[in-house]
Amino acid sequence: MSKTTQYRRVTSDIICELTSICGAGYVIHDQPEKLESYSHDEIPGKAYRSMPEVVVRPRTTAEVAAIMKLANRERIPVTPRGAGSGLSGGAVPVSGGIVIATDRMNSIIELDKPNLALVVEPGVITNEINEFLREHKLFYAGYPMSGETCFIGGNVAENAGGGNAVKYGVTARYVLGLEVVTPQGDIVEMGGKLLKDVTGYNLVQLMLGSEGTLGIFTKITLRLLPLPQARADLLCLFPDINTAIDVVPRIMTETGITPTSIEFMDSDSVARACNYLNESLPVESCGAMLLLTFDGMEQQQVEEAYIAAGKFCEANGATEIYVADNPSTSERVWRIRRGIPEAYNVYSSRQSGEDLVVPPAVIPRTVAELKRIASAYKVMIPCYGHAGDGNIHARIICPPDWTDTRWTDTLKTILIEIYTYLREVGGRLSGEHGIGHKRRKYMKYVVSDEYIELLRAIKRAFDPLGILNPGKIFEEKDEASGL
Repeated sequence: MSKTTQYRRVTSDIICELTSICGAGYVIHDQPEKLESYSHDEIPGKAYRSMPEVVVRPRTTAEVAAIMKLANRERIPVTPRGAGSGLSGGAVPVSGGIVIATDRMNSIIELDKPNLALVVEPGVITNEINEFLREHKLFYAGYPMSGETCFIGGNVAENAGGGNAVKYGVTARYVLGLEVVTPQGDIVEMGGKLLKDVTGYNLVQLMLGSEGTLGIFTKITLRLLPLPQARADLLCLFPDINTAIDVVPRIMTETGITPTSIEFMDSDSVARACNYLNESLPVESCGAMLLLTFDGMEQQQVEEAYIAAGKFCEANGATEIYVADNPSTSERVWRIRRGIPEAYNVYSSRQSGEDLVVPPAVIPRTVAELKRIASAYKVMIPCYGHAGDGNIHARIICPPDWTDTRWTDTLKTILIEIYTYLREVGGRLSGEHGIGHKRRKYMKYVVSDEYIELLRAIKRAFDPLGILNPGKIFEEKDEASGL
């Protein structure tokens, strides 16, 4: 079955049925200018864009289920979508069809303080969760860097990480339960307000990071923690990349201190972000920076931790250390770190943002290898990211004088070389951004054929017609007849 025949088109009759489910005001079709905003995520450029035939914006679980029953009956592809802030093309409708936008499913349903649990809908902006919880002296620890814009449903679909993952872990640690609509339109409860549960396979954890290919989340139960009452940051300047990166794993192994975050930025990343934000830092005198965060219930505990970590960094090559111990100074240093991706997006649309992850002790070797590859191919590969958990964000930047053909051909060669290296050192192609359709053709360089076949078997079990978010994670064979 070919790609052009395996799925059916969205007809006027289908539009009528969708309108009867969600209401005329929540069905977008025949409006290219509105549909275009659903054709992409935050990947720069146009290489990974694809237009939907129709966008629906349901409000309830019952409406999502009705849409999926219709799509399953008619064999129409469906792409779930949150805020569209992803970086892998995971929410892009590569086969056209229906996009289910979850922006109207944006309620905080229940705060259960005795069980330290919060039940939310997938369209809640992640940042608003902690804003809501602050007055209750609680917080949701699975907090990604893009929390001001992303939806919690997308975070769960990608198993998002972020700056706090060193101490607190990623999203998966804080999802207790899910309400899921299957590709057939059934509504299934998984997990609940439970800290222990071995009642059959762990379907909650299977759904986490599944990138919308196995089901659509309509309710999410999150585990909460007491809100830390004290926090401080250290911005540490180092003379070169190797010295800074070498310190990263040793901060924990040699001092016994676990920072909340350990972020790494090379000098080019910091300089470009500072220029973009009109911020001033002495970037000319350093080769790399580490941004460390510490939190706890008592100010003295936090002070002792950051003083000890600062002394360790000084003893191991840091040339200057800045302390940010109040909300204003903390926001100033974190604004630089958060501004790096956008600064590069403004600089060039011809780039490839990579989300590499390696065992933490391999970080120094990996950054050195990326710099070697950059030199060999005469491109820029600035590096930054969540160094404390081995997650390196590398931007491969096209030289401005290259033709598009030269750039495309060279990029493929560079990516194969990087991913082949990752497999050799026990790394993977994505730590938190996901595979989507940006990285799917490179899976074979990092994992075995047997591993990919297991993924396909899981997909077939959940979605035998292959209608839910097709074309993601692994390369297509025949989505509707064997994946």
